[in-house]
Amino acid sequence: MAVCARLCGVGPSRGCRRRQQRRGPAETAAADSEPDTDPEEELIEAGSAALSGAGDDRSAGPSSPPRCSLLELPPELLVEIFASLPGTDLPSLAQVCTKFRRILHTDTIWRRRCREEYGVCENLRKLEITGVSCRDVYAKLLHRYRHILGLWQPDIGPYGGLLNVVVDGLFIIGWMYLPPHDPHVDDPMRFKPLFRIHLMERKSATVECMYGHRGPHNGHVQIVKKDEFSTKCNQTDHHRMSGGRQEEFRTWLREEWGRTLEDIFHEHMQELILMKFIYTSQYDNCLTYRRIYLPPSRPDDLIRPGLFKGTYGSHGLEIVMLSFHGKHARGTKITGDPNIPAGQQTVEIDLRHRIQLPDAESLHDFNELSRVVLEVREQVRQEQEKEQEGGPEDAEGLGRQSPQPCEEPPAEPAQAPGDGGAAAAAEPPAQSGQGQPFVLPVGVSSRNEDYPRTCRMCFYGTGLIAGHGFTSPERTPGVFVLFDEDRFGFIWLELKSFSLYSRVQAAFRNADAPSPQAFEEMLKNIQSFTS
Repeated sequence: MAVCARLCGVGPSRGCRRRQQRRGPAETAAADSEPDTDPEEELIEAGSAALSGAGDDRSAGPSSPPRCSLLELPPELLVEIFASLPGTDLPSLAQVCTKFRRILHTDTIWRRRCREEYGVCENLRKLEITGVSCRDVYAKLLHRYRHILGLWQPDIGPYGGLLNVVVDGLFIIGWMYLPPHDPHVDDPMRFKPLFRIHLMERKSATVECMYGHRGPHNGHVQIVKKDEFSTKCNQTDHHRMSGGRQEEFRTWLREEWGRTLEDIFHEHMQELILMKFIYTSQYDNCLTYRRIYLPPSRPDDLIRPGLFKGTYGSHGLEIVMLSFHGKHARGTKITGDPNIPAGQQTVEIDLRHRIQLPDAESLHDFNELSRVVLEVREQVRQEQEKEQEGGPEDAEGLGRQSPQPCEEPPAEPAQAPGDGGAAAAAEPPAQSGQGQPFVLPVGVSSRNEDYPRTCRMCFYGTGLIAGHGFTSPERTPGVFVLFDEDRFGFIWLELKSFSLYSRVQAAFRNADAPSPQAFEEMLKNIQSFTS
């Protein structure tokens, strides 16, 4: 609206500029304290004043150039001006006068707003065949459902999920993102549509449920409140298969795990899979979604934060969000399982305590790795005690190290067995770009044996473990292993298990947090749902 204001002579707040110039300081202050007038009246009044030449002779000298009213501009120029304004301002502009209202029916204006605000790159001229205008697409589809665009987590008990709602051509589609089949953590994400919204007639947008294997059918989307919406299927019979629940289970198993039940020999894993099918299928795509944001990035972050796929033993692959919080990093589950539900903080990394792994030969010995990690844990415990006693300065000085790439310990000076420990092993400065050979100790299990054999850095961390139903949760020591910008791992010391994480390579729109505080609040909210 600023463009229009400059052209018609409207000031930044109310009235025309000449009227503002005539006021003295006291009058101006008194006018500012009055309630705002209607924007429509301002534009009409300013336009009329410009057309009639109303004003005070003191406001312009004989040499002042004549003012040009917005109403005097040719229609083709007004189309260009209006098309550059946000679509949310145009309805108010249409109330100014009949001429503006008529010009705002020009589809060129709304075609540009659809493209610039929502990225609709389709040939919108094809809509003329169906009798739907670009104005209808903007007002009844894109603008109406703009609040559901972005990333969401469905409320499916402990399992969670990742939904991405996007504008796809002339549709708004909710895509459920699924990890690749276990244990192929480096494979791309899979996705399937859960619902879509489109405009095929001028009356209103149509919502269709895409769940099941019998094509689109009648659905409903309701925006419950800010950052929350729900979906409902009105024809759940479309989700049923002719072969009954057995056929539905086998179809789901092929899609979810890429195998049949006969291929899974582990009895506990079979139970977990069957439990997930029974639990998730009861919702019939009638779900509530809560908004999630991608973590903000800072220049001093260890790596770029974001979403990662990780291996979780018999539970398969799960989606984890890595974020940085000053001296710590956190891995928060976006999808979860009956032991550690979605929303919980699966790992926490202490960036103040870098761990120098033993040499490649000694690393095969699990006891040696355990000794190094437990020494760091004791050091962390002592620091926490000092902080509680009111000595933060002393605690800050203990074990404080800047993140540096791993390197092999120097040959000299040699250390006697049992001397030094983790702190001594971390003493030698590391050169940028130099890594250390990495191999899992004997006895540590991994779902994916195709992990990198060189790491950049290692830090002390803790992992969250619990019994079935999230009973008796506790944080246990472990090692965060940074391989490269897109992969990291975590060694669960108590479980003698290794999780490999690989970055989700996807671009998400409408997913940035409005502020760091909003992101922190989002993390608390999704954790509270399953606590």
